[in-house]
Amino acid sequence: MNVPDELRYSSDHEWIRAEDGGKVRIGITDYAQDALGDVVFVELPDVGASVEPGGAMSEVESTKSVSDVYAPVAGTVVEVNADLADAPERLNEDPYGDGWICVVELSDPASLDALMDAAAYRALTES
Repeated sequence: MNVPDELRYSSDHEWIRAEDGGKVRIGITDYAQDALGDVVFVELPDVGASVEPGGAMSEVESTKSVSDVYAPVAGTVVEVNADLADAPERLNEDPYGDGWICVVELSDPASLDALMDAAAYRALTES
């Protein structure tokens, strides 16, 4: 299982990459995409939507189930990966690259400190 060291992680299996200007890019982890199976549809959040930690912000439908994607941080959605509408399988093929879901402008940059580092996330998924 791929768990990049430079990312932060939520217990709900989302990854978070800090970007310039108090923004973060969010997607689902390799562990999550593997558990879901083949992704066939992604419902993206609306640009301008406010998200709160633990609140559903997106939905992923696979051949096995439909699962919510939860916001790991609070903020405003400023960009979505519109390419997922035509190619939802990118969540399976490249979860940490082309399979990102959205970019959120943080309302509290310190909230990143509450998220897990790669070692803690590995421990969570191995237990």
